[in-house]
Amino acid sequence: MRIRGLAMSGGREVAISAVFTALLVVSILFLPSVLLTSGRLGPSSAKEWPFLTAAKDGGGYPVSFAYLISASTGDAERATRLLAALYHPANSYLLHLDRDAPAEEHRRLAELVSGQPVYGRVGNVWIVGKPNLVTYRGPTMLSTTLHAMAVLLRVGRRWDWFVNLSASDYPLVTQDDLMEAFSRLPRDLNFIQHTSHLGWKIKKRARPVILDTALYQADRSELLRPSPNITTNRRGLPTAFKLFTGSAWTMLSRRFAKYCVVGWDNLARTLLLYHANLVSSPEFYFQTVACNSREFRNATVNSDLHFIRWDTPPKQHPLYLGPKDYRRMVLSSAAFARKFRDGDFVLDRIDREILKRRPPPRDDDDVDHDDHAASGSAARHGGQFFSYGGWCSEGEVGLCSNPWEPSRKGAIKPGAGSRRLRVILNKMLSGRNFRKQQCR
Repeated sequence: MRIRGLAMSGGREVAISAVFTALLVVSILFLPSVLLTSGRLGPSSAKEWPFLTAAKDGGGYPVSFAYLISASTGDAERATRLLAALYHPANSYLLHLDRDAPAEEHRRLAELVSGQPVYGRVGNVWIVGKPNLVTYRGPTMLSTTLHAMAVLLRVGRRWDWFVNLSASDYPLVTQDDLMEAFSRLPRDLNFIQHTSHLGWKIKKRARPVILDTALYQADRSELLRPSPNITTNRRGLPTAFKLFTGSAWTMLSRRFAKYCVVGWDNLARTLLLYHANLVSSPEFYFQTVACNSREFRNATVNSDLHFIRWDTPPKQHPLYLGPKDYRRMVLSSAAFARKFRDGDFVLDRIDREILKRRPPPRDDDDVDHDDHAASGSAARHGGQFFSYGGWCSEGEVGLCSNPWEPSRKGAIKPGAGSRRLRVILNKMLSGRNFRKQQCR
């Protein structure tokens, strides 16, 4: 997403800040119909976009996941590449392309998704048709995530964990690996990297008061400081609850996701109001809700299951990963990694050696026409376009086009990625680490 600078504005903005805070909550509680251009889940949508016909269960698989893939201008192709790398018929997928992206790119994303026949046969991929205007580091990033949770809860498919990713993320395990490793875990665990030691974030994140113009303006996404006075534009740390911070990338249980959307007590809503004026609220909200809730604090695992490389000391953005990072990514045993440049060659290596999938050929690949045609045919019919798994095994071109074939439905084929992931999960959940690193 584009970096939005902090602009200075007059005191007039303060008088209406409460209104804009309320707008954020209303936008979550009264969600607009969002699925594609027709905007509803009725028969007309299914007729126009066949992949909107939703299956109701995971097809006998041990666990399943609901993914949000967030994209901004220029991300249509790599968002669909990530979708294919993550795809499994038992899961659910929602793609959100920032409203600021050109209309042509929104059409391109819809074409790329609807052009894959497997998505239509299974009916588990959706695109947000009325996308949100998202401000980098603003609460509209958080509202988009909550919006996605509500949609994925509403469509009626079974899933056990909600995972939010950006188009610059990529998996380091197959979905069969992930399913096998997570099938051994309690379904109420939430993977949220968190700490109450705010450090430099007290001055830069927690105390400044900001307004996100994307909450109330149709075509402007910017963070404003209501007062030019740097002293008066600060607030004290809360005393009604304890503030936690951490990674914006999480894996949340279905029950916790539902709690954040529905909130059967008032904690989630109260904290949403507080975070509406907080810089980088996605790095605070889920951490603070989970660790201040008696119901969820004891089910919080202090990890985002990502491999991320930072400068020392850390800067605003992580370093881009490349071929030299491949070994460290694998040895980390993480489920996902970020941040990648579009089309980086290390993604091809991950496809080839970990996911066992064959991506579409590059324009500059030195292969003959027949090889291009064969690869294109495999992509259209399934083939190795998707990651290796029980429903779409390597070398069985064509069988991926029928994911509900009786002999394959419910079958998983975990590999080395599952073993690596089990090792790190066992370490996180050991008696030595789990409680010791929880909500502290």
